[in-house]
Amino acid sequence: MTDRQLTILAALNLMVAVGAGAFGAHGLKRMITPELLSVWQTGVLYHLVHALGLFAVALLGARYGSPLLSAAGVVMFVGIVLFSGSLYVLSLTGTHWLGAVTPFGGVAFLASWAMVALAAYRAQG
Repeated sequence: MTDRQLTILAALNLMVAVGAGAFGAHGLKRMITPELLSVWQTGVLYHLVHALGLFAVALLGARYGSPLLSAAGVVMFVGIVLFSGSLYVLSLTGTHWLGAVTPFGGVAFLASWAMVALAAYRAQG
């Protein structure tokens, strides 16, 4: 994935995360339990943080040109889909088995940040 594509992906994810946060604060508040709203908010938090992470990866990729950074961006996006996506669906449906998917997203987040660290360690200059 190119730096440009990662930047677009980051911007779109930030847009969706802000919308999800607003929907949770204004629309879901009266529709779901406080416990499920908290789950939703956790999904939004991690979505926002890792969408910003996608921007950081794009900027670092432009600076260092490492293919590892491009891969880290893809893995980070997969983490967003698995982690935040599973929490969003769990909140809306109450389907608790989806909680089993969430840790895979967390592992993807950890792996992506490890890839960023490795790319920076290997970078020249």
